[in-house]
Amino acid sequence: MLHETVTGVLGSEPGVSVQELVRRGGAARVLLDESRDAQFLVVGSRGHGGFSGLLLGSVSAACAEHAHCPVLVIHGDTPPPPVSP
Repeated sequence: MLHETVTGVLGSEPGVSVQELVRRGGAARVLLDESRDAQFLVVGSRGHGGFSGLLLGSVSAACAEHAHCPVLVIHGDTPPPPVSP
């Protein structure tokens, strides 16, 4: 399922290096552990619309505050960036 999602967004030959990992555990803890060796962490944030849509979820907030690398939070209604040919 992960590979299908990555391929659906980036195409079969992405222009960037992508490492697909599946880990067991709480999402925030696993992502924070993985951030120790990462160059960049991208997480999603479920949008709720209106004012609450401006707030981060607990996982994205924990990552933004405690990650060991830069973090980009993508909201659910943000379209993916265009893929370069």
